[in-house]
Amino acid sequence: MKITIVGGGPGGLYFSILMKRQDPSHEITLYERNPAGSTYGWGVTYWAGLLDKLRAGDPVSAEAIAAASVTWTDGVAIVRDERTVHRGDAGFGIGRRKMLNLLADRARELGVRVEYEHAVSGPDAAELAGADLVVAADGVNSALREAHADRFGAQVTSGRNRYVWLGTTKVFDSFSFAFKETEHGWIWCYAYGFSGEQSTCVVECAPDTWTGLGLDRTNEDDSLRLLEKLFADLLDGEPLIGREQHGGGAPAQWLNFRTLTTRTWHHGNTALLGDAAHTTHYSIGAGTTLALEDALALAEALRAGSDDLPAALDAYGRRRRAELVSAQSAARYSAQWYENLPRYMRLEPARMFALLGQRHSPLLPHIPPQLYYRLDHAAGRLESLRRLKRWLGPRLARAAHKG
Repeated sequence: MKITIVGGGPGGLYFSILMKRQDPSHEITLYERNPAGSTYGWGVTYWAGLLDKLRAGDPVSAEAIAAASVTWTDGVAIVRDERTVHRGDAGFGIGRRKMLNLLADRARELGVRVEYEHAVSGPDAAELAGADLVVAADGVNSALREAHADRFGAQVTSGRNRYVWLGTTKVFDSFSFAFKETEHGWIWCYAYGFSGEQSTCVVECAPDTWTGLGLDRTNEDDSLRLLEKLFADLLDGEPLIGREQHGGGAPAQWLNFRTLTTRTWHHGNTALLGDAAHTTHYSIGAGTTLALEDALALAEALRAGSDDLPAALDAYGRRRRAELVSAQSAARYSAQWYENLPRYMRLEPARMFALLGQRHSPLLPHIPPQLYYRLDHAAGRLESLRRLKRWLGPRLARAAHKG
């Protein structure tokens, strides 16, 4: 096959690796509009289950990613000025730039042609001529998807809160949170390490807090200094780093998260992959994982249905839409938990942190937090309550989805 991939993120690069491993005779070209090594992110997170899947897909790149990752097991939260710890499963962090470089090196090693600083303007671009398969891995603002928006049925909803993606020289050995109350409302930070030198910090707050603190009208340097003061105990005196200092060009922007869904994942010989097809709120840390899983599913569908491309692409879309239901539900409830943060901040810190871990639950928005905590604590010992949670949870999730 002649395969053209538009977008050089983890999903597009990994798909090219998988297809070259399936059949080295595939002619694969990947176009990325940005320079090599340029990326908007800091670090990405993933869990052990992803590594198992990557090892099955391509052991060489999986081992390179594992070797370049850092790991943690604990979660730490600072609520006002009180610190609490929650034991959890092992998580991993890796620099987004490092991951992209590893995948690009592996793709080129296998014979993929990777072209940087090469934008593809739309479905009629000369770069796509003669391709048997076009993979649109060009992100949430996908030009290939938007050219046939009616066919793909994309829908975008914007979250209420504002957030900004930053880095820091503070190296965290646990997934860390800090919640600070100001005269204008709550502001909070998620932080995790991705190397031995730096960590990611995502800061979020409600719109009134954002404007009340003046973050809507200050430049990047002044914003960073204010946030450093607010989260001084979390950062231990280390500075925050914005995109300008990181060589990212434009200053870091405060954004509203946009959740994207699509009705179908292919049109003609073009298939969507990663953020071009779907987004899930950053608070569940699944964006990169889902893109890599898309690549695995698309490669598997093409292997199984190599004689019928339309059927293979249809099977890929059906499978991934079904598999994404639980992640999209978890992301929706997680975002809502943070948008309703004051509801939970009356709890003592340890209980609040326990409900932070339960934020994906469809039951939680419908039960007073103190009562939910007691029920959940009891459900760990009482099988009847566990059965009730399992029975009620999916029904409330379906009702919310229909609403």
